[in-house]
Amino acid sequence: MMNSLVLFTLALLLGTSAAEQCGRQAGNALCPNSLCCSQHGWCGSTDQYCGNGCQSQCRPGGSTTTPSGGDVGSIITQNIFNQLLKYSNDGRCQSNGFYRYDAFITAARSFGGFGTTGDVNTRKRELAAFLGQTSHETTDGPYAWGYCFVRENNRLTYCTSNQWPCPAGRQYYGRGPIQLTHHSVIVGQWSPSDADRSANRVPGYGVITNIINGGLECGHGRDDRVENRIGFYKRYCDILGLSYGNNLDCNSQRPFA
Repeated sequence: MMNSLVLFTLALLLGTSAAEQCGRQAGNALCPNSLCCSQHGWCGSTDQYCGNGCQSQCRPGGSTTTPSGGDVGSIITQNIFNQLLKYSNDGRCQSNGFYRYDAFITAARSFGGFGTTGDVNTRKRELAAFLGQTSHETTDGPYAWGYCFVRENNRLTYCTSNQWPCPAGRQYYGRGPIQLTHHSVIVGQWSPSDADRSANRVPGYGVITNIINGGLECGHGRDDRVENRIGFYKRYCDILGLSYGNNLDCNSQRPFA
């Protein structure tokens, strides 16, 4: 499970930007989980995939229902997704049209443990935590402007090594929401060790921030970046009708590294 959300993030991106997934464009491959293969070689479950031109695993007349990623689709519907990521399809955002609901659900279907562990409130909390952290990494403002960017804004800073310089004409920079791990923390399956407890690392949203960027954001009192992550998380919890839980910040937690 530790690596599932890393892969989930990659799958979310693959749902919108990678090479074709199925059909004649991909060696006649079938889509996973009985998804339809569209005429253009993409996997999904709506009319644009299952209707005219569908290549395989098609449903007569296409699908007229909202796609479901197990419990994820029942919690985050298209309407809720649009509320959570209110401006991701706004022309003022670099990401305009990149982060799609169908891609999100397809990615969720690929990893059965994502958003499906525990009772409904635990599942909601995991989804709110995932989107809260990734929204901070892609934000253009608090707290409705998550998923506004696709690429790192400062794209030249990663070609600074004299030993491993970038080839001519190439750049290396962050892309996508984030590579997020440790789903066990937010669903209540992680127990702190004695070393964790002595470092004030306790279960909750705050320790996820510590895992992601604790060396810069945690252990030195209030940090605006931590507060930004919390702000997104709280907004998403409010939309999902969920309490916030405890230990939201990492202000007094010693970083992991």
